Amino acid sequence: MKNKEFKELETKDLAERLEAEVAKYNQMKLNHAITPLENPSQIKAARRDIARMKTELRQRELNK
Repeated sequence: MKNKEFKELETKDLAERLEAEVAKYNQMKLNHAITPLENPSQIKAARRDIARMKTELRQRELNK
C-alpha cells in the first residue's frame, strides 16, 4: 500500500487497519517459523506497511 492511500484514510480507520496488519504480520511470522512461506519477502513488506501506518498516525498526532 502506498503512503498516499494511508493519508486518504480517516484516523480511526487507519488505526483499525494497523491493528489488523499487526495481527496478520504476527500470524505470518509464526507460520513462517513452522513451515517456510513461499514468498518470505511478504514479511518484509508487511513490516514496512506497519511502519508507514505508524508514521502517518504519529504525524497526525503531532499536527493537532
